[in-house]
Formats: sequence, structure tokens, C-alpha cells
Amino acid sequence: MRGKVLSYDDSIGSGLISGDDGLRYTFTRGGLMGGAREAFPGQQVDFEVADSVATNIYITAGAPISLSGDKNKIVAALLAFFLGWLGIHKFYLGKTTAGIIMLLCGTVGWVLFAIPPMIVGVIAFIEFIIYLVKPDAEFHRDYVVGNKSWF
Repeated sequence: MRGKVLSYDDSIGSGLISGDDGLRYTFTRGGLMGGAREAFPGQQVDFEVADSVATNIYITAGAPISLSGDKNKIVAALLAFFLGWLGIHKFYLGKTTAGIIMLLCGTVGWVLFAIPPMIVGVIAFIEFIIYLVKPDAEFHRDYVVGNKSWF
């Protein structure tokens, strides 16, 4: 049967698929086939049903990673490059504590002989590069869905 992933929680390894028959089926990470380790909402899937649970799930078409309300890695990278010393990219990604730390080091840190702002600037530049080279799915998993705040 064909369907579409409605939700997936990587922390517990389960999700929900809407089948073409109009019914919804739960699934677990163990049901993903073809080398897939996780699923994203919006992905088209082909699956079998056993006891009202989706099994042998193959992802047939990927969903765009930038779903409504999600963060774009290009925007995050540009913010890190141009305003990274203020931690603006951290606030954009919802990592408020890391953003406050970078903001304080980037502004008040000038009192301490410019060392904290330089360190924050280097961190922001490294993150700029990391954001650009990470695949979209990995960026989404690490920085949007996950709790990764640094590097």
C-alpha cells in the first residue's frame, strides 16, 4: 500500500502513516527498510500492513526538509556568517541558551581584551561552514529537531 508519513519521533523511534485507503497506521523504526534510519513528515512511502501496523516501509519520495515552521540551513548559515558574533543564528534555531552566551560574549566580552568576541567569532564561522556542508536531513535532525546547540 502507498501512503504518506504524518509524523515521526526519532527519540522514541515511532510514527504515523496515512495510507491511501484513508486509514492511519503506526510504525516503528524497525519497520523502515532500504537503509532508512528515520522518516520525515511528508515523505511518500510504500508499506505493508500487519495487525493495523505499518511494516516493511520503503521511502519512495522524500519530502522537502523545510516544512512549515522548520528552519532553513542556508538562512542559519548566513546568520552565522554575518551576525554570528551576536548569536543570532542560535536564536533562529531555537537554541536560546547558546544564543544568550554568544550574545553576552560578543557584546560585553569586549571588556575582557576582545578575547571572548574573537572566540565567539571563530565558533560562528565554524558553524557557518558546518551548516553549509551538512546534508539537509542531518541538519534538520541535529539542529531543528535535536538538541544539538554547538557544532
